[in-house]
Amino acid sequence: MQEIFDRKKIWFLIITMLISLLIGSIVVLAEDNYGAMGAKHAEDYTLEEMLIYAIQDEYLARTEYDLIMNQYGVQRPFSNIIKAEEHHIELLKPLFEKYNISIPEDNSSEYVVLPEDIREALQIGVNAEIDNIEMYESFLTKDIPADVAFVFEELKRGSENHLRAFKNSLNRNDGFGQGYKGK
Repeated sequence: MQEIFDRKKIWFLIITMLISLLIGSIVVLAEDNYGAMGAKHAEDYTLEEMLIYAIQDEYLARTEYDLIMNQYGVQRPFSNIIKAEEHHIELLKPLFEKYNISIPEDNSSEYVVLPEDIREALQIGVNAEIDNIEMYESFLTKDIPADVAFVFEELKRGSENHLRAFKNSLNRNDGFGQGYKGK
């Protein structure tokens, strides 16, 4: 009887692990179609796709930095950069209106995972800004309207500033940034 129970337990664990792997794969696929990561996997873009990827990536950064500050306290560079992300979103909205494209809903919270600590959060910030800069550089090689190019250039410059801020913060307090107070 114990042997049958143990087999059922083993099968239950195997099935649970397979379901977890499947769900994890679905999450990874969803992330590949959102923001800068979605843009990275596309070969060509319409104006609508570029604007959607751009605002999704700005939503994602804002949500991530908000989550980090809620968990680890309000500190720079997150407190400064989150304000810039709000500004970036506001720069994009008129382009959606002008080109008659619906502004996508902000569902970025579905794609954000809380980092283990501030050091990891800062490194994620570095990586996210690098991806964001690459996305805008890619968009700027396309034949796009001048007003869209102007906004993308502005957003790229902002991301370059954010990248410097994250890198500088990683060099402070053993990689824990300006506001580190210990665990």
